[in-house]
Parts: sequence; C-alpha cells; structure tokens
Amino acid sequence: MEVDLPDVLAEVTAQFARYEKALVSNDVAVLGELFRNDGRTLRYGIGENLYGYEAISSFRAGRSPVGLNRKTDKTVITTYGRDTAVASTLLFYSFSVRRRRAKQESTTRFATVPE
Repeated sequence: MEVDLPDVLAEVTAQFARYEKALVSNDVAVLGELFRNDGRTLRYGIGENLYGYEAISSFRAGRSPVGLNRKTDKTVITTYGRDTAVASTLLFYSFSVRRRRAKQESTTRFATVPE
C-alpha cells in the first residue's frame, strides 16, 4: 500500500479545507455532499452524538450559523492508497472554557453513493 500519494494527499487536503469552510459557514449543501448517505454514518459533536445521515442532515438544517467559528492547528492528513485517509487536527473555540479539542476523521472514497 502506498502512503501519502501526492495527488491523493492534495485532493484530501482540499476536501478537508472545504469541509472546515462549510462547517464554520453552516453550508448545509456542501456538508451534505461530504457525508455518506448511510444509516451507519456517525458524527460526534461537542454537545451531540448523531447516528445516521438523516440525523446528521436534520441537525445541520436546524443549526444556527451563529458562533460556529473555530480555528484548526497541527492538522495531519495521512492517505492510504487512493481511497482511504485519516485527518487529525486540534480545534480552538473562542466560546469554550476548554477552548481546545482534538478531532479525528476517517474518510473513504466509494465508487457510488447510495440513495
């Protein structure tokens, strides 16, 4: 298995940046594109744990866009082959007493997106 193929790493890095931008601007359409439409898709948030694409979509649609700003630091993205990647980053929030949190995401490219 090849790790960190330059073209795959560039693609995943771009999608990670797209995801972060969509999160802080509450761009529900982009966020919907980036999560697999599957009942097994998970999202663990600061104050909620969501199970399944529908629950995640409902949460996003009802979420206020106010106060979503955050900064990332020490982001490490590692790709495995052409279709799997892990992104880890530190998140900094201005509203939180803890102010910092770690996040890790695993991504897989699928040949088709289920309906």
